[in-house]
This record gives sequence, structure tokens and C-alpha cells, in this order.
Amino acid sequence: MTDAGLRHGRASLGLSFGVQGVAFALLVTRIPAIQDQYGISDGLLPVFLAAVPILAGAGSVATEKVVARVRPSVVLRWAQPLVLLALLGVGAGREMWHVAVALGVFGLAVGALDASMNMLGVSLQRAYGRSIMTGFHAAYSLGGIAGASLAWAGARWELSLLASYLPVVAVLLPLALIGSRWYTEGKGAEGKRPDGTEAGAGTGSESAGGALSFKLLLPLCLIMTFAYIGDSTVSNWSAKYLQDVLGSSEQLATVPYNLYMVTTLLGRAVGDLGVRRFGAVAVVRGGSLLAAGGFAVVAIAPGAWVGMLGFTMLGFGLCVIVPQTFAAAGRMFPGNSDAAVARLNIFNYVGFLVGSPLVGALGDAWSYRGAMLVPMVLVLATLVYARAFGPETARYGGGHERPRTADVG
Repeated sequence: MTDAGLRHGRASLGLSFGVQGVAFALLVTRIPAIQDQYGISDGLLPVFLAAVPILAGAGSVATEKVVARVRPSVVLRWAQPLVLLALLGVGAGREMWHVAVALGVFGLAVGALDASMNMLGVSLQRAYGRSIMTGFHAAYSLGGIAGASLAWAGARWELSLLASYLPVVAVLLPLALIGSRWYTEGKGAEGKRPDGTEAGAGTGSESAGGALSFKLLLPLCLIMTFAYIGDSTVSNWSAKYLQDVLGSSEQLATVPYNLYMVTTLLGRAVGDLGVRRFGAVAVVRGGSLLAAGGFAVVAIAPGAWVGMLGFTMLGFGLCVIVPQTFAAAGRMFPGNSDAAVARLNIFNYVGFLVGSPLVGALGDAWSYRGAMLVPMVLVLATLVYARAFGPETARYGGGHERPRTADVG
């Protein structure tokens, strides 16, 4: 693999992460408009919202099986256009079954997309021989900010969902297809796939990295779940918390999530530098402590401005945990990194499903201030498993030397 090939692969994968950030933000930030367009009742809406991550988990499981026969780059090349077309289908439909089918396709395709993107990211990081994984997730955050801004503009100008989605899909779909030409799987310790091609990972039960043991992977699965419980708490409850508990205005209540998104982007933009300088273990520990501190500040905040400081801390703290968890799975199972990433990715959706109803139930039964302490404790539990993130110098590529391409820019 040439240095130029790795750079092109890195850029094209970064584009894919960014496109996915735009698409997902356009969906979730226009949920009220989707509900209005299809006449979905408040009682039925949670069923639709839960179906997407459940189907995404199924898509991730299926991807583990598919990549035993074809490369993750092939899965990604077809999954990303399918996500964009499903998004367009959500905007174009009129009947209840239209949105049900569109969201079903969106969920399955997102699971395949998330799994295959992170498989390629882990493979490329192995080829580079240094941390680049957090940068891909920074591209996702940037895309999310762009998508949320486009959704805000569509709502501000009272555009229909189709009018909001069609121009975006018309631009992103050809970009994604063109960019997919340069998807690259870094050559790692695994050797060849069943089809004879060089691969970033295999999925057999035995490989250069040994058997894929769920017992060994479990700590990373828990960390992924805890991180997404924290993330979904911010996504779903920050506005309500600021307005109902801390007494802010409705307009000010929209600020915490924006701050969270921006700080997530900034933290991920420099996260790889931190990993290279201090190591993944130290970065994850620092992020966990900062995120736990953020939840504590939110829980005891006397007013809206202190609460927003807490949500800012959360963005900087949580942002590094997810990409480094995927990277750690790749290091833990260098011969089965595709399968490890696919299984780990399922717990992304588990955390998303658990987080929002958990905080809501505790808030209603107890208090929302008290409910914020639960994700705080879960994030702190990451410290118990922090050793699973390193040391990179001993475990990178299953104990093999770092590749010659470590100096690629």
C-alpha cells in the first residue's frame, strides 16, 4: 500500500463519516416535522424511534457475516447511498407505511454503514501505525453540525421535508459514490480474506489475533454503552433540563446541545494528538473524569449558565471515548477486527435505546437532578476498564512492529 493510497483512503473515509453525520442529523432534528407530515401520534412515535436503532443493530450483525465474504469497503460503498435514499424516502412519503418502510431501510443501512466505516477506520489506523481514528469521528461531528444547521434553515423557512432533503441528497449522493473509489483497507496482521484479497481483518474464529472472545470484548461493549447513554442524555434531555429545572428561556434551552456538538468536534479534532502524546489509556481516563465532572456540574447547577458549563464539559469528555473504543477493539483482536467492530457497534444502539428512557423514568419518579447522577456513575465506571485501551506500543497489530507507513500525513 503506497503512502498516496493511504492518504486518499483516509480522505475518502473522512468524507464518508461527514456525509453520515449530515444524514443522521437531518433525520433526528426534523422528527417533529416527520410526526406532523405522517400524523404519527405521541404514543406511536417512540415505537418508530426505537425501531431505527434496533434495526441498525440487526444491520451491524448482518455486516459481520457479509464481510466474511466481501470487503468492508464494498459494504460501505452500497450502504451509504442507501442511507441517503432512505432519508429522501422519509421526506417524500405520505402514508404511514411509507415512513415505516423508509425508516426500516434507514435503520438497517445505518447499521451496515456504521460497522463498515469503523472497520475501515481501524484497518487504516493499523496501516498508519498511529492514532487517526478520532479524526474520522470529528468529521462525523462536523457533518452533524452541518446537518443540524440545514435542518434549522429548513424549519426556519418552513420548507417541506422533501424540499429540505432533496438538495442535500442530490449533492451528497454523487460525492459519496465518487469518494468510494478511494476506499482503502490498510494491510494489517491478518493476511488475506476468504476471497484472496488483502484485508484489514478477518472474521474466522481463529486468526493472527486469536479467537474472538466476547468475554474479552465485554469491557469495551460496556464502555460503548455507557458513552452512548451519556450522549443520548444530552441529546434528549439537555433542552428540557435547562428550561424546566434550571429555569432558562425556551430560546436559551436550545444552546446546550449546540455547545455539546461544537465541543465534541473540537475535542475530536485534537484527540488523536492527545493519544499520540499521552496514550489512549490516559486520554480515555481524562475524558471519563471530565465527562463525569460535567454531569456533576449539571446536577448541582444553580442556574442555566452553570448548567451550560456542565454540558460543555460533557462534549469535551465524551467525544474521545467512542472512537478510542473502536480502536481498542481492533488492537485487542487484530486478526478479527472486523467482527470485533461489528459486535461492538451493536452497543452503540443499546446505549442509545437505554439512555433516554432511563433518565426520563428516573426524572419522573425521583428528580431530573438526581437522574443526571446515573450517567455520571456509568461514565466513571469506564475508569475500571481503562487498561483495555493500551498500551499501544505493545499491542498494536497483535504485537507486530508498526508498519513502515507510520509517517504518512
